[in-house]
Amino acid sequence: MRVLAERGAAGASVRMIAAAAHVSPGLVTHHFGGVDRLVAASYDHVAAQVEAALEAAVDAAGTEPRARLGAYVAANFAAPIADPALLATWLALWSLARGDPAMLGRHEQHYAAFRARLEALLADCGVAAERLRLAAIGVTALVDGLWLELCLSPDSFSAEEARRIAAEYLAGL
Repeated sequence: MRVLAERGAAGASVRMIAAAAHVSPGLVTHHFGGVDRLVAASYDHVAAQVEAALEAAVDAAGTEPRARLGAYVAANFAAPIADPALLATWLALWSLARGDPAMLGRHEQHYAAFRARLEALLADCGVAAERLRLAAIGVTALVDGLWLELCLSPDSFSAEEARRIAAEYLAGL
């Protein structure tokens, strides 16, 4: 993940990854069969880390549905998710999704899971079933846009302001 963040997808060779991990290139190839499978495993690992952070925020929010939804959204604007290094890793992974059907499938799978979790949290808050899909897409777009700008230009607004913008949007739903 560090090599992806620092060098992008084009710089993620078995040799570079092995050097960063202080192991032999043969060991990387033995365990992953090459850079493509290692990068795919990295995508799954990054997505799992983000999911774990979001679920930890939901769990810490208690049982009130709106608090749980708010915590899920707000967690996107705090560490470990709101991190420029994570943004760089995601950008490298997303760039691969455009030309690799397997990586695109991973991307679609992980984003579908994110939206499905949002739909469940929105349903718990009373959003009507016929509005859930579009509401989740809207929240996802808002979160992605705020997260991206927060990681790229952290001086343009604060994480607290991002949370407040998101909370106002959620209240409108």
